[in-house]
Amino acid sequence: MNYREVNLDGVYDCLASILEDARQAEEMRELERKVIFMLDSERLALSNIKPRLRMIVLYYFANLYNYLVVGTGNRSELEVGYFTKYGDGGVDILPLGGLVKTQVWELARYLGIPENIINKPPSAGLWSGQTDEGELGFTYRQLDEFILTGTGDPGIVEEVRRRRAASSHKMKAPCIPDMNITAAGK
Repeated sequence: MNYREVNLDGVYDCLASILEDARQAEEMRELERKVIFMLDSERLALSNIKPRLRMIVLYYFANLYNYLVVGTGNRSELEVGYFTKYGDGGVDILPLGGLVKTQVWELARYLGIPENIINKPPSAGLWSGQTDEGELGFTYRQLDEFILTGTGDPGIVEEVRRRRAASSHKMKAPCIPDMNITAAGK
């Protein structure tokens, strides 16, 4: 398999600096004083730039060589919207999209993938120490139990339902309002 490694650290750092300068404008600072959760949302907003930059590079090479972009998302991640819109969610095909995470692990074992890779804590690599399960607040096994059986810990069931509702926009094409304009007022 041919591959290229493209280091985007410099691009990310430059863009983050530009955005910080824009955010520092006085009107933005006034707004931030009113918003308590700004630090967490800022970290997430900056972190989501990384998968979007990766997608830019992937589509550059896809366009250059007439390729498709293959995503690694699975049903567990899709169910709760655990992906970046127009980032790792912006792909042409999701071969694992119908499998929950525990089934992906089973498939990996069947294919002979080394256990140290299978057992590595899943992480989007958005910040140091970040793991999928830590960010989600539950394990993939707990999530998959609910997806496959409809049952599980009531707190987790409620959180999964909340995440589904909050991220439903990620699974839809952009909304196009019906302007219902007719020629000459007819």
